[in-house]
Amino acid sequence: MSTTTETQPSRTVYTRPRRSAMKWLLDAGLRRNMGLIFALLLLCALGAFTAGDRFADSNNMMTIVRLAAVTGVVSIGATFVITIAGIDLSVGAILALSAVWATTVSGQAFAESSSWIFMALTAMAVGAAAGLINGILIAYGKVVSFITTLAMMAAARGLAEIISDKKTQIITVEPFLKAVGGDVFGVPVIVLIFILVAIGGWVLLNRTTFGRRTFAIGGNPEAARLAGIKVERHTMAIYALAGLCAGIGALMLMARTTTGSATHGTGLELDVIAAVVIGGTLLTGGRGSIFGTVLGVLIFSTLTNLFTLNNLSLSVQLVAKGAIIVSAVLIQRQLARRAQRT
Repeated sequence: MSTTTETQPSRTVYTRPRRSAMKWLLDAGLRRNMGLIFALLLLCALGAFTAGDRFADSNNMMTIVRLAAVTGVVSIGATFVITIAGIDLSVGAILALSAVWATTVSGQAFAESSSWIFMALTAMAVGAAAGLINGILIAYGKVVSFITTLAMMAAARGLAEIISDKKTQIITVEPFLKAVGGDVFGVPVIVLIFILVAIGGWVLLNRTTFGRRTFAIGGNPEAARLAGIKVERHTMAIYALAGLCAGIGALMLMARTTTGSATHGTGLELDVIAAVVIGGTLLTGGRGSIFGTVLGVLIFSTLTNLFTLNNLSLSVQLVAKGAIIVSAVLIQRQLARRAQRT
């Protein structure tokens, strides 16, 4: 009687190789933004050389980030807009309208009797509502984003002047000024808000279905529609998000200046678009970078601080800004080509 022994076929277990910390950082977008990092480091070196300890002082570093906070928060929202190949020229005017609406006499009186949070919610609600109007007109009214937001820029600024009677409204709600304009362990609250919004924006754009749909619409709206994405509804939500960020920027500026004025945010849209574009977000849509946007904002804020410390004119500063934008874009393009070869 013979016996047979059955042997099980050996199995090969495949394991995913563990990525090093450096590899993870490169995959997270560090390589794409090396041009911006180089430009920022170059500015810091130039500041240390020309202004010495005045520039390298920790208080001055915090001042740079504090000045970048408002523009940075608004730029986060604009990154989503430009990623879908849109444009928003109204963010500065929406910020002004939000600030003025939240600092009216009646609004401050209600905040005094209830809670300072009412002022913050008012600013964010007005910003989101204005952005929502932009989104509805663009997505469902089929009006070009440039025209829609240009009209909103004029209308929001005009409405802010009507509400404030072209006067600066002084904030008297002390709890609001202490809460939003204060510090937490030596770090200004507006800087913490900037950090939180940047982290939230990065997660939303890179780790959620909302972000994937944003990239898809920016790359090819028709293909996105055929894939089942509700392009109109998503576009409307994107502009509402940009308006919300403008509203958050408004309450930050209110706390920093202790005022609400129709002149708040004048020219802000140009700084925002420039920061987003040099940060690697394509004007043609389909690619966006929150990390790059933050670097772009910090570059402009550092440049402004550097010129202030060295008593240089605004005209020279504008020329330098233009040169930095071109240089950063050229360096990024060169690095992108090298990455494709490898």
